[in-house]
Amino acid sequence: MTDRRSAREFLALVTDDFAELPHPEGPSEPDGPLGWPGYDAARARAAERTGEEESVVCGTGHVAGVRAVLVAFEFGFLGGSLGRRTGDRLEAAYTYARAHRLPVVPLVATGGSRMQEGMLALTQLQRVARESALTREAGLAQIAVVRDPATGGGWATLGAGADVVLALPGAQVGFAGSRVRPPDADPAAYTAEAQVAAGSADAVVPADELRGTLGRWLRLLTAPSGDPAPVPGPLGARDLPATGWDAVRRARRPGRPRAGAYLDAYFTHRVALVGDRCGGTDPDGMLCGFGERGGRTVAYAAQTGTATGPAGYRTATRLIRLAERLGIPVLTLVDTPGAANDAAAERQGVGAAIAELFGVMASVRTPVTTLVIGEGGSGGALALAAPGRTWATPDSYFSVIAPELAAAILKRGPEDVEATADQLRLRPQDLAELGVIRTGDQMFPGTGDRRSGERM
Repeated sequence: MTDRRSAREFLALVTDDFAELPHPEGPSEPDGPLGWPGYDAARARAAERTGEEESVVCGTGHVAGVRAVLVAFEFGFLGGSLGRRTGDRLEAAYTYARAHRLPVVPLVATGGSRMQEGMLALTQLQRVARESALTREAGLAQIAVVRDPATGGGWATLGAGADVVLALPGAQVGFAGSRVRPPDADPAAYTAEAQVAAGSADAVVPADELRGTLGRWLRLLTAPSGDPAPVPGPLGARDLPATGWDAVRRARRPGRPRAGAYLDAYFTHRVALVGDRCGGTDPDGMLCGFGERGGRTVAYAAQTGTATGPAGYRTATRLIRLAERLGIPVLTLVDTPGAANDAAAERQGVGAAIAELFGVMASVRTPVTTLVIGEGGSGGALALAAPGRTWATPDSYFSVIAPELAAAILKRGPEDVEATADQLRLRPQDLAELGVIRTGDQMFPGTGDRRSGERM
């Protein structure tokens, strides 16, 4: 059953000290800007029924100790629709957030733009989008909570346009409302759960867990730190491999520590950023999110040891861009035999996704720390590696291509694979000598710390 609590009830669900902001109510023409017959009467009935004068209530409050600007839609007021007065209130709320350096939390429940105000209502979406963009440029986080229903332009701006999107279970979420969809449309596609599966929302959160989850996100995204993320210590083998093939076998060992083990050991707690906002997720290939370490926030993008798909690369790009805007350092963990190379990956633009990630890594201003924890397979691994700030564990390797594939390209037989691995110089100590990775006592005892481009 969907949750249809009022705006005030939802505000009470997430904060105990909500203080409403002054609302800039301008003059109103009889029956609105289009002179729509009966519009004034409809607004009066909505106000009497809900106790609100508009479809949105804006103010400030502390969520788990973090002060934020809260924007709550009242669906009972003309379906939570957006009109000119709604735009006035939203603009004032976002302006206040920027002036006081506060994150913004829209609690979205809307059917879209208000019919009785025509195109003047629809253009409020441009106004809202501008306010959101200005807030993004100011380096302030926006975390949306989509309720039931969240459709039309309200979903496509305040909802889907937020940095992080949390959704209530069973909520109707989609651009097309129930009355304007094709008659044969699958209703399951227009749900909170479907939006998470499609990479358009980050998590489905039950109402009784909303305050805690929202509070964790707010704490993490409002704690910028200019210092680089510390390099995690190795969790597996400590001695260096004797040969190239030994290095490959170690990295492929089923029991070797993977990304989940490294993230659990590194962070006190963490939250997941899910999806590429382009219709895709890659939960088996890339883990992204934010975590707390030593009282400060670090963003992470971690490959899981499988082939990374286009959505995984795009999600990592989304994460790094968000971390840069918020002034949060990034940790990346490299562990993939390579990028997904099947027909589906090509159709989904794997090359373009990798290119975009390469570009972001080359230009990002927030510090990025990279640790190779397993297989470093070709450009699909290198795209996630920070130039000049990459380390490698003793049970990892990094190569231009897997030794088997290198042998095949060079027209060598299977018996030559091990020798080819040695020739590729893919062991951690080889990479250090070549200046590809940095060293340090925690990875290579007795070497100290040296930067890429320097000999051991």
